[in-house]
Amino acid sequence: MSDDSFSATLREQIAQAVNNVRTTTPLAQSFTNFVTMNLVANAQLAAGGTAAMSFLPDDVIDTAEIAGSNYINVGTLLPFFKDALPEIAYKLHKNGKTWVLDPVAAGIGKTRTAILESFRTYPPTIVRGNASEIIALDAMWGLAQNDSTVPGTRPAGVEAVDEVDAAVDAAKRVARHLAKHSPTGAGAVAVSGAVDLVTNGEHVFRLPGGSAMMTKIIGAGCSLGGVTATYLAVAEPLVAAISASLLYNRASEIAEAKSSGPGSFQVALLDALWNVTAEEVAASEIIVD
Repeated sequence: MSDDSFSATLREQIAQAVNNVRTTTPLAQSFTNFVTMNLVANAQLAAGGTAAMSFLPDDVIDTAEIAGSNYINVGTLLPFFKDALPEIAYKLHKNGKTWVLDPVAAGIGKTRTAILESFRTYPPTIVRGNASEIIALDAMWGLAQNDSTVPGTRPAGVEAVDEVDAAVDAAKRVARHLAKHSPTGAGAVAVSGAVDLVTNGEHVFRLPGGSAMMTKIIGAGCSLGGVTATYLAVAEPLVAAISASLLYNRASEIAEAKSSGPGSFQVALLDALWNVTAEEVAASEIIVD
């Protein structure tokens, strides 16, 4: 397939994913942190999906049987998460269910590290995070043990201290690991930054645009993770990750133009997620490495 044909097919798949979410309202349940839960749910609904939230392993596992996909976010941990999340990951894997991971603040704290390390054996279908989180996850999963050129990183709370370009190799390794264990045989990693990056371990896609105002509200990345799970309910991992990222880029640009600060930006973002068209999302600039 030529580059032009590949690009045209991808854009068709993106438009189809956006339309399918809005016509089928898929359920993507979330085990997400309570600081951003409200925005995650509202963003999923604004994108066209349906939301369900729970912290009970048996509840999450049972709901996965009727959900199109699932989302786990490790921000704002509670003590019982250390046992609950590995159990959920194992059962999702055993039952052939897809899920998205947001490895918030990867590299901080023994409990968070233990949880994220446990996901190596039963990993998600998509990982969405910032560059520092992806580099840290790659390291803790030991995916580059024989590569002496792998850069180190230092966590800085939920913010990245690394540029997106520094995470390219780590993202590709993680994506290949996800695909190896995926119930669909495919996986993807989305790295958020000034220019977002999405990879399936083979191809790398850069997605320019978006708004810096996304860094001025709590839960922008968390809600993007939830919406990525919404798209994973109707599309294969690479298309789901790209579609969700592009939707957020276009919606955040519209929201910034209509808002006067962080408070109005959050409201305008939800409105834009609802109103941006499939054609606008699919027409977005996509740079293929």
